[in-house]
Amino acid sequence: MPVIDATSYKPSLLLRNGHFNTLYPYYFRKKHDHNNHRIRVDTPDGDFFDVDFLTSGSTKIAILLHGLEGSSDSQYINGLTKVFSQNGYDIAAVNFRSCSGVMNRLVEMYHSGYTQDIPTLIHYIENDYDQIVMVGFSLGGNVAMKFAGEQKQNIHPKIKAIAGVSVPCDLREGSIKLKKWYNYPYEQMFLKTLMKKVVQKAILHPDVINLNHVSRVKSLWDFDEYYTACMHGFTGAEDYYAQSNSKQFLESIDVPALMINAKDDSFLPRESYPFHAAEANPNFHLMVPDYGGHVGFTSQGNSMYWTEHKILAFFNRNTL
Repeated sequence: MPVIDATSYKPSLLLRNGHFNTLYPYYFRKKHDHNNHRIRVDTPDGDFFDVDFLTSGSTKIAILLHGLEGSSDSQYINGLTKVFSQNGYDIAAVNFRSCSGVMNRLVEMYHSGYTQDIPTLIHYIENDYDQIVMVGFSLGGNVAMKFAGEQKQNIHPKIKAIAGVSVPCDLREGSIKLKKWYNYPYEQMFLKTLMKKVVQKAILHPDVINLNHVSRVKSLWDFDEYYTACMHGFTGAEDYYAQSNSKQFLESIDVPALMINAKDDSFLPRESYPFHAAEANPNFHLMVPDYGGHVGFTSQGNSMYWTEHKILAFFNRNTL
């Protein structure tokens, strides 16, 4: 039963408040200057996504996937880039379609189950590396876990391990949880930038995007119902969530996988703590610390956060 003890994370009393732990690194974590170089990766469907690479000639590379409306510049990507680059990894920090500061061409952007671009990136890097690992945060964690489960035994042999932090693996229940009053500021922050993108998309694709629905969007559920669905070929929010949940794929993962979801994460419902999958699949490991918030896990006085220690140690155990 690969449920890993997580009691070693014992933050200060202030950081035992999940909201404070969520917000602290966003506002206060020091960002590092990395000598990244951006590559635009063309996709088979005529679109593109941008990837920030940090290379040193290593034979192993870490693919990093950001969360909803994040980017390669997100503080958690920035921090993990430093940790992994100092421990012998090259870095490929992905910007999902529309998230690099340049709008992508097609009507579709990205979403919680959008795994189509991962094989394209792997094909782009596979000849340069012997080992590939992948880490996703929040939405990116769902993408990573879903991708691995979809691939099953056919996953690329150079992919040695994956990890996800604060993974909303049950999207329907997570969307309902985000409607709670205490999540209102977070939800509105996401909607603000998402709706700006919808307006841009409506200019490019007026035949698909109907701005008459804008006034109806009060929650992320509404956004998924009126916009995520029509932009990505789903019949509605329910269909999108049902097809995009990573929870249904966890028992099929065939490489070492680690999920870290804090108990005090205000975004995650009880359905996003998949103990059943950890009991059923020896490749899937679950850590559920009492504290950490959503993509928080702050370690004051230490530039390396607790989750970064745990992910690096997990990968070191499962790579050559």
